[in-house]
Amino acid sequence: MAKEIKRMRYLLQRSGIKRIKRLEDFDWKFNPRLLRSEIMGFSESSWNTEIKNLVLIGPSGVGKSHLASAICYKAIQKGIPTAFISCFDLVNKLKTSTNKHTMLLYYSTVKLLCLDELGYVFPTQEQANDIFQIISKRSELVSTIVTTNLIPSHWGKIFEASTATAILDRLNLNGSFITCEGRSYRSKK
Repeated sequence: MAKEIKRMRYLLQRSGIKRIKRLEDFDWKFNPRLLRSEIMGFSESSWNTEIKNLVLIGPSGVGKSHLASAICYKAIQKGIPTAFISCFDLVNKLKTSTNKHTMLLYYSTVKLLCLDELGYVFPTQEQANDIFQIISKRSELVSTIVTTNLIPSHWGKIFEASTATAILDRLNLNGSFITCEGRSYRSKK
């Protein structure tokens, strides 16, 4: 038991999750249109044997990042290596990395990757290609979660059209696109 707890702490520290979020703490009644059963089903995945992609789409404040982080935390509790990173942080890490290849390899192979806040940063062409390479290499091998404020038809605003189409194609394979509608939790406070 102590060994499992130690491993979980290690995975959590390495994951990039800044603050633990849990599905049990999510206020489903505040935005009842969210597809609770689909999200809960996704969180119960057997990450070692199932490859699933999830794209959570919606305006700021509806709980996309909370849900994605909670799903990642649940995977960590099962002993699954997980990475949770905002697109802004990923782009900055890639820009300043002294060993970009190692970083690309890590994000391409970690069992569960969450790219948070796609659409809030506009990467250069090289950075967009790096994001594409990560998602492409993950395709059919490991699971990816993306949170975004942009509907898929608007991804051409941040990527070239061909890159956006290719990324969406790979995420759509074994993937679910869930639109999160409702009020902002932040305006509730």
